[in-house]
Amino acid sequence: MSTRTTIIVVLVMIAAATLAGLLLWNRLPDLMASHWNVNDQVDGYISKFWGVFLLPLITLAMFALFLVVPAIDPMKANIAQFREAFNLFIILIIGFMVYLYGLTLAWNLGYTNFRMSGAMLPAIGLLFIFIGFMMRKARRNFFIGIRTPWTLSSDTVWNETHRVGAILFMISGALAFIGGFLGGTTAFRMMFVPIIGSTIFLLVYSYVVYQRETRA
Repeated sequence: MSTRTTIIVVLVMIAAATLAGLLLWNRLPDLMASHWNVNDQVDGYISKFWGVFLLPLITLAMFALFLVVPAIDPMKANIAQFREAFNLFIILIIGFMVYLYGLTLAWNLGYTNFRMSGAMLPAIGLLFIFIGFMMRKARRNFFIGIRTPWTLSSDTVWNETHRVGAILFMISGALAFIGGFLGGTTAFRMMFVPIIGSTIFLLVYSYVVYQRETRA
């Protein structure tokens, strides 16, 4: 997908989400639920103004960052090699943010007959699965991917670390997806434990691969 098409799709999604919030303004409570704990209970509220505008503003800021990063990276030529996959990732992450915004609006409109974790975690799982797919295509750069001193120093270390990382992130995404149907603390353990474990493992693994390469 071209960058121009990505920009159009993302701006339409953010504008549509914001417009939906404005159209529903009079039906929303003055204090809106904004945070849920691991037991799917509301434990945080914000004013209606921020409930309607905060998430679209955060999403727009994220999108701006995604546009700036490829332009300022010293290895931007490498990003160009997997730009289509990166553009698709941008659309998916923005789509997830819009989806989260929709869930928040629905809850605050009184449609509370669903578990927030059950609605969010499968989507997060799918997102991580795609991140694993993108890792296979990612080339060495300073902003996107598994960036350690050792992956950034060598294409060989970068490619090997991302080959393994792609598998681990896809597995972690699948576990998060399944966890979404279980609920409670189990669901969040099935998301956080594999991701944190994979991240620590890849940090160590990149160093091991680097040492292996320098000794060869």
